[in-house]
Amino acid sequence: MRLLLVNPNTTVSMTEKAAEAARGAAPAGVEILARTSLSGPASIQGAEDGAAALPGLFAALRAGAAEGADAAIIACFDDTGLAEARGFFPGPVLGIGQAAFHAAALSGHRFSVVTTLSVSIPVIEENLVTYGLAALCARVRASEVPVLALEEPGGAAEAQVSAEIGRAVAEDGAGAIVLGCAGMADLADRLSAAHGVPVIDGVRAAVRLAHAMAGLGNGRG
Repeated sequence: MRLLLVNPNTTVSMTEKAAEAARGAAPAGVEILARTSLSGPASIQGAEDGAAALPGLFAALRAGAAEGADAAIIACFDDTGLAEARGFFPGPVLGIGQAAFHAAALSGHRFSVVTTLSVSIPVIEENLVTYGLAALCARVRASEVPVLALEEPGGAAEAQVSAEIGRAVAEDGAGAIVLGCAGMADLADRLSAAHGVPVIDGVRAAVRLAHAMAGLGNGRG
């Protein structure tokens, strides 16, 4: 199975981080094809950035389909362009937001989402309603960490995200946390250990779900 992972922003380091998480989660026999959008914003923070990212995202998905990808993952937590992509990509297309929400729901816990900036909250809340999962989400929280700050060394961004998770557990009664950005893909294991609750990364969830969908006959490989 060839699984295409597209980062719809133009930041290569974020693609590499997501690709590492994807390859770590991929079952034997799954090849990850990681691609960065060639046009659009450097990060996606809110609906305006999401709209600007669509042409580059769709071009990358079409190129991946031509390479023979069996399924695709859109590595933006806003699930940018997901509905449209499902209209032209020949195999299953998953967004990391939708995949993470379903993984959290299947865990049996009421969950909170910890994302980057407050501007992202309305898009995430709307997606939860669209997917029929809003009732399972205690709250969507902003850590107020800009997306590109997650690419900077030093751990300050991780500490800020961790503090927001602590508040989600204490104030929301969340039994699980969904990380609301592809740029947080490398933080899930450390933050789960630190807070004693499942912390779900959408990249890994999407890889596992894409593989399962292909196995159920919803893909080509």
